[in-house]
Amino acid sequence: MMAYLKLIKLLYFIDRAAILQWGRPVTTDRFVSMPHGPVVSQIYNLICLEPEETTPPSPWQKYIGRVDQYEVQLLADPGDSELSRAETRLIADVVSRLSSKSKWELRDLSHDLPEWRDPAGSSSPLEIEDILRAEGRTNLEIETLKDEIASLAIAQMI
Repeated sequence: MMAYLKLIKLLYFIDRAAILQWGRPVTTDRFVSMPHGPVVSQIYNLICLEPEETTPPSPWQKYIGRVDQYEVQLLADPGDSELSRAETRLIADVVSRLSSKSKWELRDLSHDLPEWRDPAGSSSPLEIEDILRAEGRTNLEIETLKDEIASLAIAQMI
């Protein structure tokens, strides 16, 4: 079992490390700033949604289940066949550095990130370029990475 706040913080830190290293996230999720810090938005929504009894479970629900209002657990091993070796190493590195921290310590760490802005009880979009700019990347680097991400998105549609 794990607090879902801890899970979404670990996923954000993994995506952030991937963005800074490769210019793209591992999860391909969108990010928002929320009162408890940056969040992987779609994963957060999947955790918070109540499963409908009349519809078949989503792929997410096959692997991650809510134990109670604040905890989730792994229901089945999704494997890592969709991940590159580099992604697997990056995930292992981030998890080894941060998994011993509590959900509140991770929340506090995420509040210290330069791209996070307090949305005053709401949420606000957080773009990849916000992360890159906060870490001192130039406009040229940011535009180049945005073009690469757009090209990857187009290639995936073909």
